[in-house]
Amino acid sequence: MHSPTRRISPWFLLLLGITVAGGVLAALAVPAGSEPLAIFGVFVIVLAGWAVSLCLHEFGHAITAYRGGDTSVALKGYLTLDVRRYTDPGLSLVLPLIILLIGGLPLPGGAVWINQAALRSRAWRTGVSVAGPAANLAVGIVLIITVALFPALPTPVAAGLSALALLQIVAFVLNMLPVPGLDGWGAIEPYLSMPAQRLGDRVRPWAPLALLAVLLFVPGISTLFFAGTQILYSLVGGDARLAGQGFSALFFWRNL
Repeated sequence: MHSPTRRISPWFLLLLGITVAGGVLAALAVPAGSEPLAIFGVFVIVLAGWAVSLCLHEFGHAITAYRGGDTSVALKGYLTLDVRRYTDPGLSLVLPLIILLIGGLPLPGGAVWINQAALRSRAWRTGVSVAGPAANLAVGIVLIITVALFPALPTPVAAGLSALALLQIVAFVLNMLPVPGLDGWGAIEPYLSMPAQRLGDRVRPWAPLALLAVLLFVPGISTLFFAGTQILYSLVGGDARLAGQGFSALFFWRNL
């Protein structure tokens, strides 16, 4: 029998169901010849799918922390994939969705609190930090493989899955940057000197916001970053053309 602190939350299953429903709508749009329905279906696939991946990202942190010695994550409900259990559901789910729609950047919020002192070693601390972005990478690869293995998928469905896969790759790269407040910094922090760790603590509240501003408003940097992530996406087998179609549907108002 599953423990109430470990079973999958119906709220997560609801998000997953909404994602699947988006796929059904996108598929139905093809025989119906309805472009608006296809756009709406892709929009739902990508947006709800991104919410699902946010939950999986935080679950990656939590399950690794649990195995590394911090059993409090189970008592907090982090292992249930329940967005209501996060430190701040608004900042952890709503804000990343808004940032995605406004700027196209898949930036997860800090959703789970880990008792670092309970972890057995510095290696476990690094593992906890890496586990979240690794979940994004795994989701992205699974989506890419799905599109490749099922070439008969309706084009809107394949486009939505491809765009969602590209977001996972971008999220992986973005989170692994060694910037205080991001997982890349958390991965190296246990091995830094105390002065460096104290500096990281001081700039942690605003460093991710500064990075976000640079990526959104400095054309050369943003172009370089997105070009690099698209190259990585293609290297792991992603279809850039389909992803482009998916993003056009996600940001449909830009084409009006």
